[in-house]
Amino acid sequence: MYYYRYENAEINCCYKYLMFSYNIIFWLAGIAFIAAGFWAWSEKGVLMDLTQVTRVHGFDPVWLVLAVGGITFVLGFAGCVGALRENICLLKFFSGVIGLIFFLELTAAVLVVVFQSQVRAWINEFFLANIKGYRDDIDLQNLIDSVQRMNACCGAQTPQDWNQNVYFSCDENNRSREKCGVPFSCCIQDPADLVMNTQCGYDVRRNQSEWSKHIYTKGCIAALEDWLPRNLYTVAIVFVVISLLQVSKHLLLCEKAQGFISVRTLT
Repeated sequence: MYYYRYENAEINCCYKYLMFSYNIIFWLAGIAFIAAGFWAWSEKGVLMDLTQVTRVHGFDPVWLVLAVGGITFVLGFAGCVGALRENICLLKFFSGVIGLIFFLELTAAVLVVVFQSQVRAWINEFFLANIKGYRDDIDLQNLIDSVQRMNACCGAQTPQDWNQNVYFSCDENNRSREKCGVPFSCCIQDPADLVMNTQCGYDVRRNQSEWSKHIYTKGCIAALEDWLPRNLYTVAIVFVVISLLQVSKHLLLCEKAQGFISVRTLT
């Protein structure tokens, strides 16, 4: 026969409800992310035809939203129920996953520093693959436009990378009105313009000498490389703070888990 007893009468009440309140926010956030992901899929008709999931040639941002939502939901649920019911199994699960996430973050950071050239090449290939699928998915399109506008860049390395998209290609067989152009997010916007001209990138790549007057000429990979050194301390501080929060939660949960002592007796 097995039974459990506490070293103390119970887990500290303040700690228990503080942890419950903290994790219920993540639990609700996980539900919100999952709902947003399925809403995005319903708007694109994916829920009516699941084969559309495999038709996107680039990265579908909805997958990331659903993955983050799923992980957040599971962790939030385990933390809430584990703290409220003082369930040692759920608390250990929660603590273990938090520790694993911290380890993966640390490993990823080290790998990025050690294999910089390989990471740069992978990001370049990833960006080019998504340029090809730019018109295939509205969420991917909005993501690329946001990246280009926020970083004042165009294409992976140069605006000429948009030649790999069938709609913007300069191929003589291309009958698209966007032939030899770039998306509007590549255009240099006049601050005085109240309405964005979505056709500003039409035919712009036909005359390379005029690029700098109308569009951003820096590639987004180079823009990212320029952004990181300027914001290195900010990125490092955010990473350290997140890591310390994860480690502190992990250690606190481990400490509380030791308050449960399993005793075997024979009857």
